[in-house]
Amino acid sequence: MYLGESSFLNWDWSFSWFQITFTENPGMAFGWKLEGMAGKYILSIFRIIAIIGLFIFMGYTIKKKNPTSGFIICLSLITAGAIGNILDSMFYGLFFGPSGYSANQVAEFMPEGGGYAPFLQGKVVDMLYFPIIDTTLPEWVPFKGGEHFVFFNPIFNIADAAVTVGVFAMLLFQKRIFPKTPEDENLQAKEKAI
Repeated sequence: MYLGESSFLNWDWSFSWFQITFTENPGMAFGWKLEGMAGKYILSIFRIIAIIGLFIFMGYTIKKKNPTSGFIICLSLITAGAIGNILDSMFYGLFFGPSGYSANQVAEFMPEGGGYAPFLQGKVVDMLYFPIIDTTLPEWVPFKGGEHFVFFNPIFNIADAAVTVGVFAMLLFQKRIFPKTPEDENLQAKEKAI
């Protein structure tokens, strides 16, 4: 696929709100980035340090704290998603040529002369797009009337989804994931007594 190309765009089927859309993200979530090669190296090194930190924290927690299985699953999803994105950043630019915005600019695998970017300088491929509502707003809507409107506009990948699901599950189910221990209840009782 070339950059911006979508499949399922003109299909007449019940899942038309789901598309595979090829895009490359040069930075972090939502396309945020640090400028230049130095910024990309800083971002990549930060991701690697964060992944190492997650592994150390997970190992310590499993050995010392007896965590719930929900906590381990959520932390594993976050770690796996981070690993997926850093692997893309590390190797995608080494193995693929540049992509363009037309059918004659499709990325080539293992091009002669090497890929488009050195180690740690590659872009992350995003492809999942869910334009659940794609419409034109009515004229009577203040400030935005008559404009094209898409609800749920981000394009993301499975690694992004794993991180997001892990974080939101921790937030939504925090009472189950982080149950109070007898020590916590004793400490809370002592604080109330003071």
